[in-house]
Amino acid sequence: MTGPTLAADTPMAGGQWGPPVYEARNIVKNYGHVRALDDVSISVRPGEVVGLVGDNGAGKSTLVKCLSGAFAPDSGHLVFEGTERQWRSPHEVHSAGVETLYQDSGLAPDLSIRANIFLGRESRRPGLLGWLGFLDEPQMAVSANAQLERIGVYIPSTDRRVDELSGGQRQAVAIGRAVAWAKKVIILDEPTNHLGARQSAEVLDVIRQAGQSGIGVLVVSHTLPHIFEVCDRIVVLRLGKVVADEPASDFTADSLVKAITGFQRKTNPLGP
Repeated sequence: MTGPTLAADTPMAGGQWGPPVYEARNIVKNYGHVRALDDVSISVRPGEVVGLVGDNGAGKSTLVKCLSGAFAPDSGHLVFEGTERQWRSPHEVHSAGVETLYQDSGLAPDLSIRANIFLGRESRRPGLLGWLGFLDEPQMAVSANAQLERIGVYIPSTDRRVDELSGGQRQAVAIGRAVAWAKKVIILDEPTNHLGARQSAEVLDVIRQAGQSGIGVLVVSHTLPHIFEVCDRIVVLRLGKVVADEPASDFTADSLVKAITGFQRKTNPLGP
């Protein structure tokens, strides 16, 4: 199936990024007779925060699962750092430097912050002790603190249990874990869902810091004010199709809602 592909280095409002680090080109995904994604193209560049919005059933979750390696597209191409990839598992995507954080955050509340940062990736002591299974707790503590501070998450001690934290702090730690392990891209699915105003502000600050650190960020959210607050570019899905892909500054709240609902397709007000 053919369709528009994305330019390699399109300048965006507020800055200019290099070639995309991760692209989906002309992706199609079917569930039986239902076409969930229809010729979808999207890209994320290093240091760019991209918002992915759409109504329920628009195809956002399916696209995230294709990008994260949970689903294989029926057709189209996934291009990572200029090379087409056919992911065999989410683990392969993680190993390439792409982290996905779903709505449930995936934190273990009974464990410490440090243990959650390194969950499944624990560092062992050097030598015989490591071979016997002893963990390098001091090294993990230093590394966990450094990674969280790098993106503006300040916790008095990474020894604290996650269930002692506020909702915003938990989500910030979850994003911090993703940033700690992501080399190239972070995909965030509804990162401020069910959070209050102050807690959401903490999470949005972490997203900004992640982008400023040079990581490409894809944010999926129904909360449009948050999308406007942190995103450089906004992609709108409707009924499985990309109906708008514009710098965030080109949208108004009204025009974005109209693009999402199909009431009126978004057009570039600066164009002809």
